Amino acid sequence: MKIERVAIVTESFLPTINGVTTSVCRVLDHLQETGREAIVITPRCGAPTQYRGTPVFEVPSLAYRQFPVGLPSPQVAALLQRFQPDVLHAASPFMLGGQAIGEAQRVGLPSVAIYQTDVAGYAKRNRLGAGASIAWKVIKQIHNGADRTLAPSSAAIADLKNAGVKRVKKWVRGVDLEGFHPDNRRGAASAALRERIAPGGETIAGYVGRVAPEKGLHRLEALEGIPNIRVAIVGDGPAMPEVRSRLAKFDPVYLGALSGNALSAAYGSFDMFCHTGAEETFGQTLQEAAAAGLPVIAPRAGGPIDLVDEGETGHLFEPDSRTELHQAVARLASSSSERGRMGEAGRRRVLTRSWPSVCDDLIKHYEKATARALRGVEEAELVEA
Repeated sequence: MKIERVAIVTESFLPTINGVTTSVCRVLDHLQETGREAIVITPRCGAPTQYRGTPVFEVPSLAYRQFPVGLPSPQVAALLQRFQPDVLHAASPFMLGGQAIGEAQRVGLPSVAIYQTDVAGYAKRNRLGAGASIAWKVIKQIHNGADRTLAPSSAAIADLKNAGVKRVKKWVRGVDLEGFHPDNRRGAASAALRERIAPGGETIAGYVGRVAPEKGLHRLEALEGIPNIRVAIVGDGPAMPEVRSRLAKFDPVYLGALSGNALSAAYGSFDMFCHTGAEETFGQTLQEAAAAGLPVIAPRAGGPIDLVDEGETGHLFEPDSRTELHQAVARLASSSSERGRMGEAGRRRVLTRSWPSVCDDLIKHYEKATARALRGVEEAELVEA
């Protein structure tokens, strides 16, 4: 069946900027550019009434740790009934997405669930104990209601399958290959920013992302003792006071939350990219850094395992090993040739991951989920096997 109309139910949307929002916006761009129609259903968060002409509908929500959480609402069923989509796209489904998938099951609407949250890591960090088991049961119930679940990395797929989630397939994220480009390093904006961060010509280790507990920025303390290194942090978030306190000895340059050309210039000013979060189901900023021609250092956990080729595009370190992180940064800081070699390899690795290419793959997943629904569950699963 040809996909013409897509209903996207997302737990996060503009003005909130995160991996879920970014992915949904890129999917919407592709749907519009390929002549398809869409609607967005999201928790009430001050979202725009439309995104590039696509209608956006807010439903009731409550606030939890600065994030809106969508509540079950009869509006969801009414909106789906009125729009008559060919497929439901549930982005990082929880309460709102779970309701939408349940409604899709009820009316025979094919559905695709996108997994983007490291439940195990979140539970461990917050010491939820038995709550982690309950959380996985909820995830299993929600995702097994969908015709297909898409996960971005081998680690995420393993977590889902271990939890009993069925019909899991891999779908990676795209990257803006033009906006994040090695040529930006020679631009005036990057040069000016580099002069601001490292006026003495120091090597710059940069981070881009939310400044939140799960991002583990305290791990940058391991950089103590590396000569001629400067740390630059792009982003903001609730952990900023603690990060400023713990990293005060380095006097990092805090550039705030950036986007567009300003973000491209920031990547262009870095010599290496240093990611510290060990709870990533994927790691979008690692791809952006690779597209910008930077070697990447990241924890050997979750999504980064798929994104960093050890010794080729960067280095992986054990999350709890200060020594491994220190040695990886020190090694790259001392060798511009190695940084250049790894940066070029990283750029080559992501050249097949433009957003149009990745979204074309998503449309194929929509079609396969639709085929499963049309043929009947048992027959389709025999074919997939």
